[in-house]
Amino acid sequence: MPEAPHAAATDDVPSPPSTPPHVWKGGEFQRALSQLARWVKRSGGTLAAELSDVASGAVLGSHSPSRPENPASNQKILTTAAVLRTFGADHRFRTWLCGSRTGASLPRLVLRGSGDPSLSSGDLQAMAKSLAKAGIHQVADVLVDQSFFDAAFVPPAFEQQPDEWAAFRAPVSAVSLNRNVTTLNVKPAEAGQPASVWFDPPGLVDVTGSVRTDAKERTQNVKLTLKEAGTRLNALVAGAISPTSPAFHWSRRVEDPRLLAGYGLQAALLAEGIQISGKLSLGGEDERTELLIHDSKPLAELLPELGKDSDNFYAETLLKDLGAMVKGAPATSANGAAVVLDYLREIEALEPGTRIINGSGLFDANRVSPHTLVATLRSAYLDPKMSRVFVDQLAVGGVDGTLKHRFAAFKKSRAIRAKTGTLDQVIALSGYVFRQDGSSPVAFALIVSGIAGKHAEVRKRVDDVVANVARELARDAAPE
Repeated sequence: MPEAPHAAATDDVPSPPSTPPHVWKGGEFQRALSQLARWVKRSGGTLAAELSDVASGAVLGSHSPSRPENPASNQKILTTAAVLRTFGADHRFRTWLCGSRTGASLPRLVLRGSGDPSLSSGDLQAMAKSLAKAGIHQVADVLVDQSFFDAAFVPPAFEQQPDEWAAFRAPVSAVSLNRNVTTLNVKPAEAGQPASVWFDPPGLVDVTGSVRTDAKERTQNVKLTLKEAGTRLNALVAGAISPTSPAFHWSRRVEDPRLLAGYGLQAALLAEGIQISGKLSLGGEDERTELLIHDSKPLAELLPELGKDSDNFYAETLLKDLGAMVKGAPATSANGAAVVLDYLREIEALEPGTRIINGSGLFDANRVSPHTLVATLRSAYLDPKMSRVFVDQLAVGGVDGTLKHRFAAFKKSRAIRAKTGTLDQVIALSGYVFRQDGSSPVAFALIVSGIAGKHAEVRKRVDDVVANVARELARDAAPE
């Protein structure tokens, strides 16, 4: 589609665009953006923004719309659109158990994946149960075939914060489990006794230390220190928990995810009474005899993890899946990023200065303009093959996801659907404001950069601009 003309980034009211009268607000949208821009400048930051009517492509307001900025998690809009366009809403990611059976035994059992971000311990338990029902009682070696992805399991730019163990920085792999995090569980005992401590899935983490059950503790005061130990982790636990406290759970990323699912599979096999006599290792690429297949939920049901919940692990895994789908295995983040750029070029949304390094928007990686975001939102909405699924995966203002506690005034109308973005000095918000008459929405993208320590205030001012659009569109729909 041709690139929509940009309104001037000044305080002047732009001339009415060539578009149906009901979308033009006499400069109200532009004035709101200009007011925000002045405040951002006084605060030492920069604003880049665009508002556009989806049906006509007319720009209703803008400020530096073509300037590439760090989009934070608004990068997931581009990742989601490219993935949905390439795979289709019904695509399912497959995981296999492979091996050549000898009676009730398997000399080796291979767990092979194709980049399913949703594989869980429950899925492995179901596969182990099926093996047991099929009469398998003994397994020698368990192998994990990670060959569908390259060996770079730390996504690009994630190395900028290497000592961060939080789950949001989890690595990715062709066979992942539970988003490649390990979960510490602490259950209090009687006062004076050590609490029960264990990790899920079992096997990966070696635990030292203990947690006291202390009647003097009002809540939990659990401490955890993780250290890399080859493909395993060492955990030092300490602290205390109240006898009346509920069980405590704390998820942290694993350092090397390649054997995590293997440990989970071993635990599932043992729970079904299947004995394991051999070792756990990587490999098995040459095993072609399929025993069991697990398919993920359709892609349409996975995407809300990106749009509503802003899950970085899902975004980075799907970016690699995208690269493999178009350019072949082994999947790489660079190939996935190249496919996203090709998609933007195809829909005429690619602007000079665009840089895509990772799929999540985490850290200092990508550069994307508001116009590119708005053009992508517009293209996705107008594409009948992906429109409904793309819109549905976004957070609804006042209702769910990362917008559950924002835009409360529009909870009933569900007028605002958007993707949030937050970094130390970036607040971004991109999405749609819907009209109540069911006609096409207004697409918007706002990125405020360079203001530290004022997240709440910046977010409120950005929200005010979007809420103003929603109020004006609702006013249009009100009976005379």
